[in-house]
Amino acid sequence: MNLSPILTPLTYGRNIKKQFWKSKKSVVERLMGRLMVAGHKGKKHWRTSNINTGKSITIYNIVKDAFSIIKQKTNKNPAQVLVEAIEHGSPREGITTIEYGGVRYPKPVEISPQRRVDLTLRWIAQSAFATSSSSKAKKSITQALANEIISTAKNDAANSVCIKKKIELERQAEASR
Repeated sequence: MNLSPILTPLTYGRNIKKQFWKSKKSVVERLMGRLMVAGHKGKKHWRTSNINTGKSITIYNIVKDAFSIIKQKTNKNPAQVLVEAIEHGSPREGITTIEYGGVRYPKPVEISPQRRVDLTLRWIAQSAFATSSSSKAKKSITQALANEIISTAKNDAANSVCIKKKIELERQAEASR
């Protein structure tokens, strides 16, 4: 995780041709990239053509407002709260599929540090979009993102979708031993 202080978290892909280029990007910039395209859910194109897709200034303002909400609620540095959320929300084990003799077997494997951060940021972004777009919750994306980061940092399994997904993935890995 890169936590070097920068003025604007946008590098515009300057390091993309280097090995381990994700490690050189700031965590806040990686979160912004995840919010631009929240990703696929299963095999369906879920939130790939959202109103925020490619709008870096819109995403920058969403993250900035979410960080100000985090600062008001926790009285801590928002970047520190994000790092705590990544620490608590990242799974240690995952599952890979091994095919042997035409039969597929699930096998538990340790997850690399880069993938752990990627999974956590993906789950935070997807849960923030899902919370803000549901018809029951009348929350803005900034409020939903701030609440998800705070509840993940507190390791609250009742309110954090990221923690629930981490527990479910680790439970599946334990069951496939």
